[in-house]
Amino acid sequence: MLFPTFTFAVFFAVVLPVAWALRRWPVPWKLFLLGASYWFYAAWDARFVLLLVGMTLGNAIAAAINVRAGREWIRKAAVAGGVTLSLGVLAFFKYYDFFTDSLDRNLGISSPALDIVLPVGVSFFTFQAISYIVDLHRGRTKEATLLDFAVYLSFFPQLVAGPIVRATEFLPQLRSHTRPDRAEVAHAVKLIGRGMFKKVVIADFLARAVVNDAFDAPGEHGALDILTGIYGYAVQIYADFSGYTDMAIGVALLMGFRFPQNFNLPYSADSIQDFWRRWHMTLSRWLRDYLYIPLGGNRKGRLATYRNLLLTMALGGLWHGAAGAFVLWGIYHGVGLAVERWRGEAGQTRQPRQLAFLGRRWIPSDTVRLWMRRFWVFHFVCLGWVLFNSETLDRTGDVLARLFTGWDTGPELLNPLVALAIVAALVAQFFPRSWAEKGSEALAKAPMGLTAVGFSVWIMVVVALGPEGVADYIYFQF
Repeated sequence: MLFPTFTFAVFFAVVLPVAWALRRWPVPWKLFLLGASYWFYAAWDARFVLLLVGMTLGNAIAAAINVRAGREWIRKAAVAGGVTLSLGVLAFFKYYDFFTDSLDRNLGISSPALDIVLPVGVSFFTFQAISYIVDLHRGRTKEATLLDFAVYLSFFPQLVAGPIVRATEFLPQLRSHTRPDRAEVAHAVKLIGRGMFKKVVIADFLARAVVNDAFDAPGEHGALDILTGIYGYAVQIYADFSGYTDMAIGVALLMGFRFPQNFNLPYSADSIQDFWRRWHMTLSRWLRDYLYIPLGGNRKGRLATYRNLLLTMALGGLWHGAAGAFVLWGIYHGVGLAVERWRGEAGQTRQPRQLAFLGRRWIPSDTVRLWMRRFWVFHFVCLGWVLFNSETLDRTGDVLARLFTGWDTGPELLNPLVALAIVAALVAQFFPRSWAEKGSEALAKAPMGLTAVGFSVWIMVVVALGPEGVADYIYFQF
């Protein structure tokens, strides 16, 4: 059930008013939220509702043991059991075929062939389960009732593609029973409208117009088309994923829940570290708090810090899928972060670099250096996207080889509309955030009837501008 579809509109038109009507009665309200979320998830495959139920019960039992056990080793064993359950589910569904194929190919060890279907959003709700049981053990959250935990793990707005909402962020809101005020409703409408535009008009258009062709058959296109495809994919994956999370945050806000921000103009980043503070922010923070810091973070010297960065990003790449390209993509970013940190440490006493220009030497101003860093970081990220969007390392090589050797072939995919979509989306990364805030304020002051009419017109514009049909979200596969 995709957000920008008639099916979801009907579903949400029923769920929203009923949820608001039941909010004064906590138990019926939570039971309704749980039922609606299971119904939403069952729209993809009803069998995996049982997986959600099993994950809920298993982690709830581990949490109960952790809270009630008198001995520390039992409490730690309960945490380990809950984390193992979540990681085991994730590993089985995402990596079984990868590991069995590797064993058969490299060691000649055959394993049973299983027709495994990947549950939508399994990476997201397993990470949320881990955050709950670890934070409970650390004393950062209180034990939730079974019903509260079930709602937390399955709440439909973020269930299938994030953002990764922690128990410390969600459970207190489940106990507060507050409705969104007028400003929050206006903000939610803006987020939903903006997310639909990003997904339907920008992401789906670029995928069909240039990205799919450039990456599926790089040998048939010239270098300029390949370069356009790379830039187009950078915009597509941002518009697709951030568009989804905009809608998820907006839908949750209408339900009375405030989710953490997941994107903050990532292509305006001036360092690789800054990029990861802006891109998929809830995953970045999760990897930092539950992997990088427990590994030692930056507390055990330079070499250990570089090692921890590489391990964290390599595992972050593996989280996206059981493929060498994903792991290499993670290592690529880990190396970038390590080199950036090394350069920062080595350059603390270094004088600003002089550049030669028309026979003269000059030191770039702060503004020039800022834009030079942004240019470098954006192209570093784009090169990584080639790895990310390639099914195999051979395909990565084909795309990059064509980028360097195909300049004798004219463009076929590049056209003014494609160029406009890419350039406009990138330029929008540098709009002041105050502009968006003023838009929300204007919506909040407008009469509700006018807001409803304006939103309806906006939806019709999005449908008219977008291609026929709505493609699956890129991050559904993760």
